Amino acid sequence: MNANGIVIGIDGGGTHTRAMTVDFAGNVLSYVEKGAASLYKDLHAKQNVHQAIQEAITAAGKTFGDVRGIAAGIAGYDSPEDLEWIEPLTAIDGLETANRWHLNDAAVAHYGALEANPGIVIISGTGSIIFAITEEGRQLRNYDFHHYAASAARFIAYDTTYELLAGKADATDEALVQSLLQHWQVASLKQLHELGTAGFIAEKRERNRKFGDFAPFVTKAASQGSRTARRVLDRAIEQIQVGVEMLAATFKGEHVDVAFIGSVINSEYVRQQLSQRLSNLGSNKSYCVVTPTFSPVAGAALYALQQLGTPSSPAIVHNLQQSIHARFHS
Repeated sequence: MNANGIVIGIDGGGTHTRAMTVDFAGNVLSYVEKGAASLYKDLHAKQNVHQAIQEAITAAGKTFGDVRGIAAGIAGYDSPEDLEWIEPLTAIDGLETANRWHLNDAAVAHYGALEANPGIVIISGTGSIIFAITEEGRQLRNYDFHHYAASAARFIAYDTTYELLAGKADATDEALVQSLLQHWQVASLKQLHELGTAGFIAEKRERNRKFGDFAPFVTKAASQGSRTARRVLDRAIEQIQVGVEMLAATFKGEHVDVAFIGSVINSEYVRQQLSQRLSNLGSNKSYCVVTPTFSPVAGAALYALQQLGTPSSPAIVHNLQQSIHARFHS
C-alpha cells in the first residue's frame, strides 16, 4: 500500500513555510521553502502553503495520488476557532483522499526536537512559545497560563529601539545605534524619533517585519558587549525562564530536557545566558539543554508517519538523519 506513498511535513512559521516529503522508509525526497504560513503575518499565507505543497510533490517526482498524509504545524493556531483559516491552507484540489492533521507549530517542533519524549521546547524566533509534554503525555503551553515571554524577534527589536530613543545608550552601544540608523535609513536618533511619532510604518504586518529584521543586529550587539542589547535580552531571558520553570512544575520527575529552537534563542548571548540560568542551583528542577534531534519540518513528517501507523523506529530515524545530512550538509 505504501510502496509509492509519501507524507508531507509542514513547518508553517511567521516568516517561512517549510515543506518536506518523506517516504515510508524515512527517506527525504524533497524540501521546499516559501513565504509565511500565518495569516497574521502574511495575507498570502494560503497561496504560500499551497505552492510549497505542490512544488514539494513535484520535486519528489510524485503525484497528488501518492500523498497519504499531510501534517502541518502552523504558527498562530491557538484555538479551535483558528481552524477556519488554517484548514484551507492544506485544502488543495486533488488531495482530497490524503489525511490531514493541523497542529500548532510548537507541537511539531517538539516532535522533531525530542521525538515526542517528555521535555520542553522553547521557540524564540519570529514568534515565541514554550511547549511541554509531561511524562504522562500531557501537553502544556505557557499560553495556557496566559503567560507570554516577549522574546520574539520583533519584540526584541521594538524594546531595543525604545531604549535608544529614550536616551539610554552609552559608549558600548555605538555600533548598535549606527546599525539602527542604517536599518531605518535616517541620519540620527532625533530623525528616528520623528518617524516614531508617526508610528514608524502604518501597516502593522509591514511594521512588525521591519522591526523583526533588526533583531539579528541586537543579538550580535549583545555578544559584542552592548549594554542596551544585553539589558533588553536579559529581560526576555527572565521571562523565558519563568515560563520554563512554571511548565516544569507539572513534571513528576526532577530531570527535564529542554531544547532551544529559533534564531533569537540560539544566538550566542541568549543561549549562553539562559543555559546558565537553568543550570543554576535553586531552580525547581534539574534541566539539561539538549540538541534537537530533528527540525520542526522533519518532526511534522514523523508525526504524519506515526498517525498512519508507522512509528519512529530506529531504522526510520536513521534513514531520516542520513538523508537530511546528505541533502543539507553534503
